[in-house]
Amino acid sequence: MSKATKRKHVVKEVLEEFAAPTRQQQIVKVLGTPGNNLHEVETAVGEHFLVTMPTKYRKNIWIKRGDFVMVEPIEEGDKVKAEIVSILNRDHIRYLKKEGVWPVKFNEDTSVEASSRTFLEPKLDSEETTCAANDEEVSDEDDSGDDDLFVNTNHVNSEYTASTDDEDDSENSDVDNDVNMSNAEKNSQQAESEEEPEQ
Repeated sequence: MSKATKRKHVVKEVLEEFAAPTRQQQIVKVLGTPGNNLHEVETAVGEHFLVTMPTKYRKNIWIKRGDFVMVEPIEEGDKVKAEIVSILNRDHIRYLKKEGVWPVKFNEDTSVEASSRTFLEPKLDSEETTCAANDEEVSDEDDSGDDDLFVNTNHVNSEYTASTDDEDDSENSDVDNDVNMSNAEKNSQQAESEEEPEQ
């Protein structure tokens, strides 16, 4: 299976499969990501622990602070106590509330901030792709849109300023004059040497 096909199936699974948690599974809120596909979560009773992201979701689906996931405990973990089974979006949360399995503590959290997904490849309508193609044609004519470019804040930009000292300008002009004079002298010497054999 190619990467694109795998990604398509994973995204489809996350968006379309609605399932209530089993006896072992529980719904938790993501508090942060310390790295290495680990996520710090909080249960409905206030317990904090780390969960791991399964490989099928890695580089296909991202979760952020405040999102809700369904986890299943793993026995061998001391620090990492569970694995993410399902990533919950707005539709999943509505379904779980309707079924009556949504934790009461998280009701206030979902009303304040709605859970949303960020996928690697967002879907575009055919009209949007047509408009994007037309915009590319226009942008070929006018390349002055550098203001929209992403600025890397992790890279220190060094700014160079031109000196405005009169001394620097005069030194540069003296060097240019020396070069021009030496070329002129060479040309005159070559002309004189060519004229001498004719005598």
